[in-house]
Amino acid sequence: PQFNTWQSRIKIGQFQSQVDWKNKVFNLSKKWLFKTPTITITDNSRLIIIDILKGNYKKNAIQHWQEAALLLGLIEEYKSSNSETTKVIINTYLDSKIDANGNWKQLPTEIDSVILGYALISIPWLDLGKNKPAFDSLYQLILSLKGEDGTIAYKKHSKHFRYVDTIGFICPFLVDYGVKLNNEEAINLAVLQITEFNKYALLNETFIPCHTYNLETQLPVGLFGWGRGLGWYAIGLIDAWKALPDNHLAKNQLENNVIQFAKMAMQFQQKNGGWHWLITNKSSQFDSSTAATLAWFLANASTIESISSECKIAKENALHYLQKVTRRNGAIDFSQGDTK
Repeated sequence: PQFNTWQSRIKIGQFQSQVDWKNKVFNLSKKWLFKTPTITITDNSRLIIIDILKGNYKKNAIQHWQEAALLLGLIEEYKSSNSETTKVIINTYLDSKIDANGNWKQLPTEIDSVILGYALISIPWLDLGKNKPAFDSLYQLILSLKGEDGTIAYKKHSKHFRYVDTIGFICPFLVDYGVKLNNEEAINLAVLQITEFNKYALLNETFIPCHTYNLETQLPVGLFGWGRGLGWYAIGLIDAWKALPDNHLAKNQLENNVIQFAKMAMQFQQKNGGWHWLITNKSSQFDSSTAATLAWFLANASTIESISSECKIAKENALHYLQKVTRRNGAIDFSQGDTK
């Protein structure tokens, strides 16, 4: 494993242009959509047969959000290119997940999978009426994890905690599902999930999110400033805000949150365009998954006039960082944990 890592980093980041880099990443994304590299549960690289036998090697729910990220990227590429080849790839993937009656071929059972539903419902040409049963089942999965406070738990066994991950997993889907299928309760649930997290899990006035908070004590639990935690929050907030109708009562509130979060995130961006895995600790290693998710956030936040120019600059710097850490085959290196 060490030798493979070493040889794969030879000539890392050496692309002739940003277009050449984008094409490398895009071509690998098309392959990975159907055969995503196994995301291991542990960081073990030796004697993995033991983990396989114990059932601790991989987990399907983890793979779902990897596939969702790839699919969302391909959808964005299609929007800019109108490529029929890309459309065929997306349709082939859709057909592998949902049957002719609009039901899941393998019903998702974990909240991690909801972001895959968000990616699918984002397909521009999707026949929403035909595929409605699949999205309805995801909505019911979300509701099955609703607590007494009205917000959604990450797992049934951790019903007293609300994790930052859940904001990214469910909020964009809830708003998009609610808008497209005229379900106001779904939209309001997404807004509640974000506003309650803001109330109990942000560090004073800094807008730095914690990993989770305890419902009973209403106190934050775990690390503040975990890089990919910022990423999950960023995706949940920006995509929910984008999908929210302009006349919705929470639109301005979420826009203010976008501005606050953008200013905080840019404050911790380093000179090379990246962020540390613990953004407040400069001795911690850089994390590409943080840079990718925050670049997406900043690209969309730049549509807000008051922060537009600085968001565009920060986004370009983040993309420059990602290009520099991309292997010659198009795989972006130096990601933390289960995004590596």
